[in-house]
Amino acid sequence: MTRVVLAPDSFKGTITAADAAAALAEGWRSIDPDAEFVHRPMADGGEGTVAAFAAAVPGATAMPVTVDGPAGARIETSWLLLPATADAPRGTAVVDLGSTSGIELLDELRPWDADTTGFGQAIAAALDHDVSRLVVGIGSSASTDGGTGMLSALGARFLDASGEPVARGARGLAGIVSVDLTGLRAAPEVRVLTDVTNPLTGPRGAAAVFGPQKGLVAAADIADVDQGLGRLAGLLDIDATLPGSGAAGGTGAALVVWGGVLAPGAAEVAELIGLAAAIADADVVITGEGSYDGQSGDGKVPSFLASLAAAAGARAMLAAGRITPDADTALFAASASLTDLAGSSDAAIADPARWLVAAGAALARAN
Repeated sequence: MTRVVLAPDSFKGTITAADAAAALAEGWRSIDPDAEFVHRPMADGGEGTVAAFAAAVPGATAMPVTVDGPAGARIETSWLLLPATADAPRGTAVVDLGSTSGIELLDELRPWDADTTGFGQAIAAALDHDVSRLVVGIGSSASTDGGTGMLSALGARFLDASGEPVARGARGLAGIVSVDLTGLRAAPEVRVLTDVTNPLTGPRGAAAVFGPQKGLVAAADIADVDQGLGRLAGLLDIDATLPGSGAAGGTGAALVVWGGVLAPGAAEVAELIGLAAAIADADVVITGEGSYDGQSGDGKVPSFLASLAAAAGARAMLAAGRITPDADTALFAASASLTDLAGSSDAAIADPARWLVAAGAALARAN
């Protein structure tokens, strides 16, 4: 009997990690009906982080909350309460930025006005529950506000020359003259999950690298936001070159100021969901993501899973929405591209579950 661990990331914007795992299992079972499956949907701090914990941790409870979304409109979402443990006797809260202030929540990009207020409001709701530990995932951000929205929701004040609160989002960065942290809520133990090592400012900073994805296109606009983030770093007394501080439009820096510890997202999620133990006696580990490309080898879920599988003596396999020519597939015993199976990227995106079933069958045949 083949023991198969299914640990894909979400295929961003098209299918969740849990649904991807289920589709892969269906496809594999069509070729190998006696196979045993262990589902461990993964995340690296971005979209699907809460879902990954919910699927893997027995007793996890979704806690509904209403927050201000990245465009300011109220949205219904939730954070996740994990059961009490010896290390966290009052439980652990998992909050992800993607489901509260994420870019997928926008109908159109709002580079100047989108912010992280909703993320902070969800964190505040978890604090009201008096949890011992907070795990936050900060991928899929819609804004470049330096985490000011999040900190404001937790009691910080960002003031202009007249002593009034500045505008939300990147628009307000240029006007910040002083910061009042006296009302900032105390932080419990905070682990910050991210797969980004970019600094806050500079050519590899939040504005320069990620700003264009959020609608900051003009060089002058990127420079203005970068300058605003640098000014904010000075007011918050944080090193703008700190690796990871540029994650989520500078929210990484804000969380460090609050007391959070930045950690590699995939590794932290894997530890907290017991992935290594699940893989220990596996024959095959299947992972995947929407686009497996030249950047996927730098701390992303597939490369991390490949290393875990190798250490356990299991065969690592990959299913991805697309596999680009510059991607390193040598890590995997077999791989399957949904784009190739479907005949085009549009067809793969239109029905990812169907083509993930096909991918699961193709990988089983290659086993």
